[in-house]
Amino acid sequence: MRSVAALCLLLALAGCETVGGYYDRWFGSESGKKIAELPAFSATADAKVAWQANVGSADRFAFAPVVRGGSVLAASAAGEVTKLDLATGKPLWRTATGTKLSAGPGSDGRLSVVGTSRGEVIAVDDSGRLAWKVQLSGEILSSPEIHEDIVVVRSGDGRIFGLAAADGRRRWTYQRALPALTVRSPAGVSVMHGGVFSGFPGGKLVALVLNSGAIAWEGTVSTPRGSTELERMTDIVGAPLVEGRVVCAVAYQGRVACFDAVNGTQLWIREMSSIMPLAADARYIYATDDKGNVHALDKTSGASIWKQERLLGRLPTGATVIGNHVVVGDYQGYVHVLNRSDGSIAARVATDGSPILLPPVSARDSVLVQTRNGGLYNITVR
Repeated sequence: MRSVAALCLLLALAGCETVGGYYDRWFGSESGKKIAELPAFSATADAKVAWQANVGSADRFAFAPVVRGGSVLAASAAGEVTKLDLATGKPLWRTATGTKLSAGPGSDGRLSVVGTSRGEVIAVDDSGRLAWKVQLSGEILSSPEIHEDIVVVRSGDGRIFGLAAADGRRRWTYQRALPALTVRSPAGVSVMHGGVFSGFPGGKLVALVLNSGAIAWEGTVSTPRGSTELERMTDIVGAPLVEGRVVCAVAYQGRVACFDAVNGTQLWIREMSSIMPLAADARYIYATDDKGNVHALDKTSGASIWKQERLLGRLPTGATVIGNHVVVGDYQGYVHVLNRSDGSIAARVATDGSPILLPPVSARDSVLVQTRNGGLYNITVR
């Protein structure tokens, strides 16, 4: 009831530029907001669609493909999971799960896992046959992760589950109390180095032990501020970024912060408000703030390197790094290629005109984007 009340309040505030209003547009509740005009630019890179396919509409949810080896796995709200050849985009198989989906897929190359708004988690094997289905406690809005034969799933009621990849049997559960007001969003988990990293409402970043679900450490990315519940909202929405021994996260109405992934020691912190996940290369961290600016930050200190302001009002996604460029999608289905050195716009590619809701996915020498209308595009950048 608390989550429903929170969502209703956020829907009532759709006219304001709040995190709820932003996600209203993601989930289809607001359609009248004017999107800023496309900025002019001088091309310095060649970006083009290598292939495209249709994998089914996302409806009011947010889906992104996952790349494993030479294959791409994608899911749709209607309940289909599709495996495609990465080189050509040719479908290898398509499976109907028999129920509508709200998240996924996650995959380790052998098993693909999706989730539903009713809290069901469904696994499909590498031949496209249904392997198992289990019921969890809340809706699934972010892609599951599979590591070391454990499926890690986050539900909308503040729980993280560790499930056996073989049969879906529950191995552990982590539960955290939520504040009075939260946002319904595709907040996910990152799994690396035998740890599970996830951000929560209230600005907390948690590291769990993958095999047991035991808490390893907890860090504070942002502290609630203000006199009302809405002003004090500071949710970590995107999955944390794990790079080597560093884990970073960013909060709405809060800050971006990096920690030692092993012991949780804070390395640096700076002011920023975002509801998009972070990206990184060897030198920089890339962040898209809640106004639509794309930032490059020094990886060791958080200092600003550059800021791209010309996508303001186009609701760009988080970034993905490819070669000498970073790539973001936007709410009208455009893919923008930025120079890593200075953030200038280097190229642009149009898709089907519907929103790209999640960051592009790296695929060897290209990126993949999935649109709300179900378009799956493999885009090369040179």
